[in-house]
Amino acid sequence: MKIAIMGYGTVGGGIAKVLTANKNKITKVLGEECELGYILDLRDFPEDPFGDRVVRSLDEILADKEVRVICETMGGMNPAYEFTKRILKEGISVCTSNKEVVAAHGAELVRIAEDHHCSYLFEASVGGGIPLLRPFSTTLLHERIDLVTGVLNGTTNFILTCMQRGDTFDMALTRAQQKGYAEKDPTADIEGMDACRKIAILASLSCGASVDIKDVHTEGITKLTEQDFEYAKCNDYTVKLVAQARIAGGVVGAVVAPFLVPKEHPLASVNDVFNACIVHGNMLGDVMFYGRGAGRDATASAVVSDVIDALLHDHEHVFVNLDAVPSLKMDDEQMTHRFFVRVDESEKTKAVRTFGEDISFIEARGVFGEWAFITAPMSEAAFKEALQSLDEVRGYLRVLE
Repeated sequence: MKIAIMGYGTVGGGIAKVLTANKNKITKVLGEECELGYILDLRDFPEDPFGDRVVRSLDEILADKEVRVICETMGGMNPAYEFTKRILKEGISVCTSNKEVVAAHGAELVRIAEDHHCSYLFEASVGGGIPLLRPFSTTLLHERIDLVTGVLNGTTNFILTCMQRGDTFDMALTRAQQKGYAEKDPTADIEGMDACRKIAILASLSCGASVDIKDVHTEGITKLTEQDFEYAKCNDYTVKLVAQARIAGGVVGAVVAPFLVPKEHPLASVNDVFNACIVHGNMLGDVMFYGRGAGRDATASAVVSDVIDALLHDHEHVFVNLDAVPSLKMDDEQMTHRFFVRVDESEKTKAVRTFGEDISFIEARGVFGEWAFITAPMSEAAFKEALQSLDEVRGYLRVLE
């Protein structure tokens, strides 16, 4: 059985490593050897043991009818999306880590794969090496999933872990870049777009419909201050970039934003580059997935798991619970949270009058000239309206229940 890799970067190189290191185990599972036949890339890799497999044209790969699976690890939208469509229409399965393509076109590509008796699989697109996505189309398929909550971006989680320990944002970002956890341009991570794509994928698999990333309220971590972390530490919270989706039938309310997370909550102990996701089903209750959400070997391992699944079902379609029918967006009136709010101390009387007497006042060591409180549960719409009546808001975060 031959496979190919499109894009021989970090993850693509990791796939070759996994195929080599675990060759005997993979051969035993498949019943025959899985050979890396081609690598599509514009660069040369003369020192790489697979450097002689590099080709410049997709046509050369498609001409070899022994190629049954192609791993798309190019990243970005194009040419990855167009190449994937072309490959699937040839009846060749595609396994990918490309969350951008999956979030935007996953349902379409799954349908094309079904029509051409092959598979489009994307376990590695969310949660790195965590076996997170496949259960939505297998063991959790009978459940009515109504809530998905996770720490889904390893870069921001590492940065926030450093800030919790006393680093400034700039110090933590530099440390993440030095360790290779953050790109030179970290915008997609620190502005929440990476986590937005991932929660859209998870929400889509939960309800079977397609969740548009434009329907996910998305905030990043760049507006967090040292004061936010001081309040968190003094009141038994931590700060996490949380991605959450509430599902009621085909109606989805999704948000990505910094949250205050109580220390006793399972996500509070998810630190550094680790990811975790809690899925709630109507019969099952909560189930939690945890592991390395980033890194070459972990992500490559997830791609190879899809490769094996596709090869075991060669010339068949591996079912994915994802339909092209668009989901409906939940109204802000239906989305409720408690909110942590910091205002100038001159706004105290107005804040109490606006948010009601049942708000909880909290303090932090070394923070002066302001007044902070946590609201009772209220809708996103009501919170936005109340916030507009205040003149000196220094910041706010949602509070995870």
